[in-house]
Amino acid sequence: MSVKFGVFVPQGWRMDLVEIRDPLAQYEAMTAVGRDAEQAGFDSIWVYDHFHTVPTPEMETTFECWSITAGLARDTRSIKIGQMVTCNGYRNPALLAKIVSTIDVMSAGRLLCGLGAGWYEHEWRAYGYGFPDVPERMRAFREAVEIIVKMWTEEKPVYKGKFYSIDGPINEPKGIQSPHIPLWLGGGGEKVTLKLVAKYGQACNVGGGNPETVRQKLAVLKEHCDVLGRDYATIAKSTNLNVFMINPGEDPERATAKARGKASLEDFRKATFVGTPEQVRERVGQLVDAGADYIIAYLPRVAYERERVAQFAEEVVKRF
Repeated sequence: MSVKFGVFVPQGWRMDLVEIRDPLAQYEAMTAVGRDAEQAGFDSIWVYDHFHTVPTPEMETTFECWSITAGLARDTRSIKIGQMVTCNGYRNPALLAKIVSTIDVMSAGRLLCGLGAGWYEHEWRAYGYGFPDVPERMRAFREAVEIIVKMWTEEKPVYKGKFYSIDGPINEPKGIQSPHIPLWLGGGGEKVTLKLVAKYGQACNVGGGNPETVRQKLAVLKEHCDVLGRDYATIAKSTNLNVFMINPGEDPERATAKARGKASLEDFRKATFVGTPEQVRERVGQLVDAGADYIIAYLPRVAYERERVAQFAEEVVKRF
């Protein structure tokens, strides 16, 4: 199996720009990581679609997803750019399709469009979107997927749903890529999301770096593909992996001190894989064995320790 790798750039959402105070310098740190990833041989760079920081909302920078996607499209030359994932509730899907089409042209056909139903209640309510319950968000998500694909493939699409309607919008140019911009759907919902992947998606993102969960979700995806007559092999199967690489023999407690802040090493490890290059390769191998063929890494402190991009590429990416 051929494995591809992406890496997140630091945009502030994970409190990963707080040691840089000037907003312009923060942006330049983010885009520098993107260029480093391009030079190191990653297939793609990724951003989140959030307005408020995690684990708690703080008065700190979080750059807006599609603005920086457009910026990164012009700040880089060959690497793909994706979002993990666009929150459907934050933008009208027809407008999103238009934005995506424009940025695909700006990037010379390097754009990946990630989309999900959304989950971060605090920012939904703070920005005035309300916070519909899960079934309602999922129904809106399903409609949005159908509209976006229509906007990319039809001349004057028409759609009338419960949440969204379009009546012959002109979307020109539709982008550069053929048959259309790749649609990456994030989430492991077995009845809605994975079925939408089988019907419309070019990629999924499941499992959060857990091999057992990846295996389970991909088995469900394959079942949907079999029912719909979709070739399972044509879908990229991605998972995210938070990674903090340490040197052999290095004390994990000391090595992770700055990255984890006030969190204990035990708590930090719940969401981030801490290990030597060999151990990281082993975990990636487990994900590949589970069916993943696209690993998207988040590397803590990469805004300040940019060498981590090249290290991960040398020790992991080039070994697969």
